[in-house]
Amino acid sequence: MSPLDHHLGGAGTPGQPDLNLLRTFLAVHRSGSFTAAAQILGLSQPTVTTQIRSLERRMCRELFERLPRGVAPTPVADELAARVAGPLDALAEATGHGPRQEARAEPVHLAGPAELLSTRALPALAPLVAEGVRLRVTTGLTEPLLDELRAGRHDLVIATTRPRGRTLSAVPLTDEEFVLVAAPAWADRVAGPLAAEGPAALHGVPLIAYAEDLPIVRRYWRHVFGRRLTCHAAVSVPDLRAVLALVTAGAGFSVLPRYLCAEELASGALVPLGTPEDAPINTGYLVQRPGTSGNPHVALVRDRLREAGRTW
Repeated sequence: MSPLDHHLGGAGTPGQPDLNLLRTFLAVHRSGSFTAAAQILGLSQPTVTTQIRSLERRMCRELFERLPRGVAPTPVADELAARVAGPLDALAEATGHGPRQEARAEPVHLAGPAELLSTRALPALAPLVAEGVRLRVTTGLTEPLLDELRAGRHDLVIATTRPRGRTLSAVPLTDEEFVLVAAPAWADRVAGPLAAEGPAALHGVPLIAYAEDLPIVRRYWRHVFGRRLTCHAAVSVPDLRAVLALVTAGAGFSVLPRYLCAEELASGALVPLGTPEDAPINTGYLVQRPGTSGNPHVALVRDRLREAGRTW
């Protein structure tokens, strides 16, 4: 008998955990959260907590480390999950509640800026996708996406501004710092004049922008230089990844979120044109309609994004 068999009580002994405890344990192990497991199982969160504590008492072992958000499995929990997952999944499938049926759960409709979704949000959600969560992703500008969220077209929206009114619930997700950047060849030409003359030194350098009205660049000019931007875009392209590619290739200068160009700055492919003491910061928000969604996977996606957003 293995140590784990001993703590489980062994087959057929009075100390053996019942199937409900093991099902709850497996849901917590897979979702990383008592709350998410409760939504998946259709139980209350206190019930899940009670069942896990009961299982831990029977095994005389701690199964999960309680974290500020969610839980982390102990090595004992990982071993137990490896032992029981196959039999429990087979039993659930045989009774009509297995992985094949769960795979037909409604997808989670997520929307937001293409750049943040592509480089940060979707990679963070990859483990959930591997576990069966389905996603339908829409990219676009914040205001139209929030209108669509109010109309019920999305479950979650990553917004670049806090929504107005009380029809939507928003929590801060991440802060993005804006950086004035250019390729090394341009940086060498304008570094001295920029320090001496200010932003006027950039008037002869092509501006690469996200939109014709230059919202990001105008904000940087007001915040850092304290003046109105007077130049026009040489190139306007509604994808910051394309702006990054053009600036890195030497087309001109732009203002970009630091997270998007961090690798290029680290490698020297891009150079910051100055280091202001108070760089402009924009807060992104995770927005949903008030209340609990009927789809438990929405909570899984929401919680994973909020956890990951702290490191972006």
